[in-house]
Amino acid sequence: MHSSTSASVRSARFRWRVVDVVVASVVGVAAGVIFWAWGQAWTPLSTGLAFLPGLEGLLSGGWLFAGVLGGLIIRKPGAALYTEIVAAVVSMAVGTQWGFLTFVWGVLEGVGAEIGFAILLYANWRLIGALVSGAFAGLSTAVLDTNFSSVAAYEIGPRTVYFVSAIVSGILLSGLVSWLIVRALAATGALDRFAAGREARAADTA
Repeated sequence: MHSSTSASVRSARFRWRVVDVVVASVVGVAAGVIFWAWGQAWTPLSTGLAFLPGLEGLLSGGWLFAGVLGGLIIRKPGAALYTEIVAAVVSMAVGTQWGFLTFVWGVLEGVGAEIGFAILLYANWRLIGALVSGAFAGLSTAVLDTNFSSVAAYEIGPRTVYFVSAIVSGILLSGLVSWLIVRALAATGALDRFAAGREARAADTA
């Protein structure tokens, strides 16, 4: 009986509510617009990092935060993947130079972010959880970019720099920044219907 009750509680905790779908969608749409803007800024930003070939991988996290942010807010399996896909679709619909590949990358980057939360059994939503999810999202784009984009034509040295830089970017721009955004949103009361908001506000008032 105890085992059955525990399973029911766990199932209820992971069950999506209407508000979860709505908020994850809103986050995804907003992130998609940012993704598009980040794509427009790619050329000037990457040019500024050209002094070390491959260092432009530090910009990768700008396309990864949607999944981590969605996961941290919703705290349900699939939230990171769903939010990243919505963001990728919106970015693609607005118009990017990468076309349909934006969607493909978004799916796989969302899977990466999702794996980060899954490894921690969807039980760690603190900073470490955000950083781990960001790291796996960064790893996914590092693998994709160094094998299936123009980066694949780089020599081994610059490719290695890109690979490492993308993971670092995932940890910082995706993981750390998403965690800070959740705390900022929680402080306004915008996330009071979510555990993420209630916990952050409780910690700040403790």
